[in-house]
Amino acid sequence: MKSFPMFIRTTGRRVIIAGGGEQAAQKARLLLKTDAKLILLADTLDPELQTLVAEGRAIHQHGPIAPGDFKGAAMAFIATGCPAVDASLHALAQESGVLVNVVDQPALCDITTPSIVDRDPVVVAIGTEGTAPVLARAIKTRIEEQLDPRLGSFAALAGRLRDRVAARVPRDARRAFWRWAFHETPWQNHKRGAERDAAQLLKQAIEVGGAPQTPRQGQIALVGAGPGARDLLTLRAVERLQEADVIFYDRLVDPGVLELARRDAERVFVGKVVGATAWPQDRINALIVAEALKGRRVVRLKSGDPAVFGRATEELDAARAAGIPIELVPGVTAVSGAAAAMGRSLTLRGQTDTLVLTTGQCRDGDAAPDWQHHARPGTALAFYMSVGHAEQITAALLANGMPADLPVTIAVKVTQDGERFVETTISALATTLASEQIKGSAVIMVSWPKDIARVAQQPLRMMA
Repeated sequence: MKSFPMFIRTTGRRVIIAGGGEQAAQKARLLLKTDAKLILLADTLDPELQTLVAEGRAIHQHGPIAPGDFKGAAMAFIATGCPAVDASLHALAQESGVLVNVVDQPALCDITTPSIVDRDPVVVAIGTEGTAPVLARAIKTRIEEQLDPRLGSFAALAGRLRDRVAARVPRDARRAFWRWAFHETPWQNHKRGAERDAAQLLKQAIEVGGAPQTPRQGQIALVGAGPGARDLLTLRAVERLQEADVIFYDRLVDPGVLELARRDAERVFVGKVVGATAWPQDRINALIVAEALKGRRVVRLKSGDPAVFGRATEELDAARAAGIPIELVPGVTAVSGAAAAMGRSLTLRGQTDTLVLTTGQCRDGDAAPDWQHHARPGTALAFYMSVGHAEQITAALLANGMPADLPVTIAVKVTQDGERFVETTISALATTLASEQIKGSAVIMVSWPKDIARVAQQPLRMMA
């Protein structure tokens, strides 16, 4: 290493930024994450820095800059935007003995600013000694995906309890206590939003002198895998996959998504195919509950968003009835993925102000959804699982006055290999699906702008 990585204490200390423009503002944004006293050396400040001064978050020092302005500071950043001025100020700062960073001039830098993953008080710094900043940012992104946003608040809670642990928990039991705290029920509760429950568990364990000697509590996460592309998963979804002991996944989940899971996680396919009953919903409910009752972390991985036509209610109810903690991790739903892939908005202000998500697939014996009711000017419609019901949907839309030549987009295998978008019209929807041999996963999208008049209502009929 040519540079030694370390953390510099900022409490009660000054940090100097010489400069008043955008480069100085960039450094100020970074330093505002600390509790340092921020000093801005410049004759004039840009509006962002002026706001910091007005809010009392920084001090503006005018006039000529001398070595004494830097003396005793924790560190100094030179960022005037002028290489010659920066070099001169670097010499003044070095004369005072302060550690200096000169923006975009590595040869003049005693210190460099790393890419930072901030989960205060947990901080990860990534540096490449100035050789590859883009690589550092890429590594930062990967680490951001792995560290839960709530990690910092839990670490802070643990820090507040350390003295109490030292007083109440025997020395030889402390390692086990902290292992339990950060890997088992307290941390799991905290990161799913039950901070009070987590704190209570820790305090109870401290009072009895250590971690409880009870089996690990199982839990279930209903995780949205998005429409296909694995880089559309949320950070929380990736984390739950990496924690899972067993994953129950649907047939529409892309194999690349499963690659994000732990290698030793058990994977169970529970895909349901139209017309097949190998995996009825009540059997899936029973399986995920049974695994969680064994103390395992269960992920029920669903394509899209589990709360959108994903039968999440049945699984939520089954888990709660068994007393198992369960959380819902949202995903990008198919119509949002389709709109993004096409570079198209789902709504248009003043023309389509209402967005309706509906489906063609209902439980056996249930009446079809009221598609006709949804068809009105100013509405954008997205039909899920509706390819096999295209004729009935077309008839209902036409019967409510939707123009027969209104454009329709059929989004097939959204964000996956083989993705395609087929354009047609309402009247030609069924025949287009047949001619394009679209039989599986697709979203049918149609927008009825307000400025397109309703046509005369036609009698409800089936399309040939």
